[in-house]
Amino acid sequence: MRTEGISSQYSVVYEPKTATLRLANQLVASQDFFERSTRVLDEADSGFRPREGMMTVAQQWRIRQQTLDWFIEGAFRPEGYDLDFAKHARPLEAMTSLAAARQMLKAAYANAIQVLRSCSLEDLARPLPAGPIMGGQPISDIVWAMVEHTAHHRGALTVYSRELGKVPPMPYGG
Repeated sequence: MRTEGISSQYSVVYEPKTATLRLANQLVASQDFFERSTRVLDEADSGFRPREGMMTVAQQWRIRQQTLDWFIEGAFRPEGYDLDFAKHARPLEAMTSLAAARQMLKAAYANAIQVLRSCSLEDLARPLPAGPIMGGQPISDIVWAMVEHTAHHRGALTVYSRELGKVPPMPYGG
C-alpha cells in the first residue's frame, strides 16, 4: 500500500482494491470535521435561527441527514433522485431537537459509509441515473457532492455559533 502526504486516518490510499474504502473515509473525515466545528452548539440552541425564514440549528442538522440519505438512495435506484423538495421540506419544519437531529445524522453517515464500503469498483463506476442531478456522472461522484454540501452547512452553523456568542473550534484540529 502506498500513501501520499502525512500519515493519518485520512491518508489517501492508491490501490484500486481500496478505492471504496478511500471514498468512505472521505465521508468519515467530513463527518469528523462537521461534528468538531459544531460541537459548541447544544440542545438549548436547537431553535435558534439568525433571521426569520432561515433554518434553525436543529433543521441544519436534519437537512444534512436528509441529503446524505437522498444522495445514497438516488444514486442506486433506477428512477434517480426524488426531486419533490416540498415533500422533503415537511420533516425539516417539524425538527425541534438538536439531540434528535444529531442521532439521525449519525445514522445517515453510518449508512452512507456502509453502502460505499460494500460497493465494488464497478458499482461506483456505473453512471448515475439520467436527470438534472449529476446525471450520467459516475456514482462515486456523490461522495464529492456529500462532502461539499456538508461543508456548506458546517460553515453556516459556525456563523450561527458566533451569532450565539460561541466560538466554534477549527474543524481540522483535535
